[in-house]
Parts: sequence; C-alpha cells; structure tokens
Amino acid sequence: MGEHLRPNRRRARGTEIRAWAAEYGLLTAGAFFVALAFNLFLNPNGIATGGVSGISTVVEAVFGVRPAITQWALNIPLFLAGVLVLGGQFGFKTLYGTLVLPLFVLLTDPLPPLTRDPLLAAVFGGVGVGIGLGLVFKARASTGGTDVAAQILHKFTRWSLGLCILLIDGFVVLTAAVVFGPEGALHALVGLFVTGKTIDLVQMGMGYAKMGLIISRHEEAIRQAILHELDRGVTRIPAVGGYSGRERHLLLCVVHWREVPKLKELVAQVDPEAFVIVTEAHEVLGEGFQALDGFKR
Repeated sequence: MGEHLRPNRRRARGTEIRAWAAEYGLLTAGAFFVALAFNLFLNPNGIATGGVSGISTVVEAVFGVRPAITQWALNIPLFLAGVLVLGGQFGFKTLYGTLVLPLFVLLTDPLPPLTRDPLLAAVFGGVGVGIGLGLVFKARASTGGTDVAAQILHKFTRWSLGLCILLIDGFVVLTAAVVFGPEGALHALVGLFVTGKTIDLVQMGMGYAKMGLIISRHEEAIRQAILHELDRGVTRIPAVGGYSGRERHLLLCVVHWREVPKLKELVAQVDPEAFVIVTEAHEVLGEGFQALDGFKR
C-alpha cells in the first residue's frame, strides 16, 4: 500500500513545484514588462499613471531621486504596514513582487526612450504596464505599492476597494498635473485607460469564443443542426416567455468566432423567425476547450 502512495506523493509534489515555478515565472515576467514600459515610455515623458511608479515619476521630476529608490522606499514600508494592519494575507509572492519590480526599474533605467511623443508614450506605456500587471494577476500575485495602501484605507473607512484605488491614483494624477501641467494629467488618464483594457485582454483573452443564445419554436431541429452540422455542443435550458407565459427551451452553445456565420445560417434555415443573441465568451474551459483562446485546435 505504501509503495503505491509514495509515487502519488512524488507526482503531487512535482505538480506543486511546477505550479510554483509557473507562478513565479509569470510574476517575474510581469514585473519586467512593467519596468520596461515605465522606462521606455512613461517616465521619460513625465506620465504618472498612478501608483507608486507614478509617485516615483513625480519625485524624480521635483527632487531628482531615481525612481527605483523611491519605489523601494515606499513599497517596503507599505508591505510591512499591510502585514501589521491586514494580517498574514500578504505572502512571499507579494514581498517578491514588491522587491523585484524596483530592481527591474533600476536595471532598465539606462535604456533610451522609444518615443518623445507623449500620446504615443501613454498608449504604448499603458499597453506594456497592462501586459505586465495582467501576467502578475495571472500568477495570483501583486507588486504591492498603492494596492496595499488602498486595502488599508478600505479597512478603516469601509469605502469600496475600487473607490479607494481611484482616490489614491486620482491624487497621484492630480499631483502630476501640478508638476507636469494639465496635458501631463490627460496623458496619464489615457495611459490608465489603456492599462485597464490591456489587463482585461491578458486576463480574459481576446474573445475568440462566442456564445449563442437561441429561442425558437423549432428548437429540436436547431439542436440537431448544431450537434451534427456545426459539430458543437449545445445545452437546453428551460425558459418561460415573459409575455406569452409559454414554456420553451433556450439553446446555449459556444462556438469559435469564425463559426458564427455558419451558426446563424443554420438557425435561419430551420426557423427564420428565431430569436438569436450572440455575445462574447471569455475563459471557456472544459471538454473541447482550453484556457489560451477558448478552443483546442
């Protein structure tokens, strides 16, 4: 019995090690992307998009202190404060992200900026930061900084976490407006918007999968067409018409975006009056699907 358990334990241990290595690999790559975007686009153009990195941009412009030094000087106390105030939820990954991001900022500091156009810098810097933070979040980690400050503020004020983050980042952007002028603040807002959209893209994928919802009097014929002609799975969901009160089945299926015209054609052939909704489907998992883009090839 014990001989069978030992290989299982070894396999489980190997799985844990691979998961650990993957998470720290994503965290390291994400921190590196953020540092590159900071030094190649944002900091040289005086674009402070919030957070500790934005504060370090303002501090360098006013006092001449290197951004990496400011980031370490703020990140480490914020991490310790988070541990004291919020408890042990901040693990080694957060500490690692808190330390490694300023290190990459320091190492990539000698790189020359790729553009001096502030709008281009805001867009591409936002993309770079979004990619980096998206990878960090995929690793279920954090780079610390003002995220910790927002959680502390949330604990004492009971304001929503989103509002706390908005207030802190907004304060950084307003400070940048004083130092760099109104255009600098506007470029920072562009960068923040692009960063948010890019994080969503990295986290949820590019929306290759589409979800179809179909209501028809000929639902059985449509179900058979989807199963056998489109070769996709379909789920029947009991539903009741809000106006008619009649019981029907709602058909739900997930297809690749290239298959949407074929799906609509099949439905129209069976029932031209069918009610069809096609919408985005992110992170489709399960049989026949995978996390990368929703579909196995």
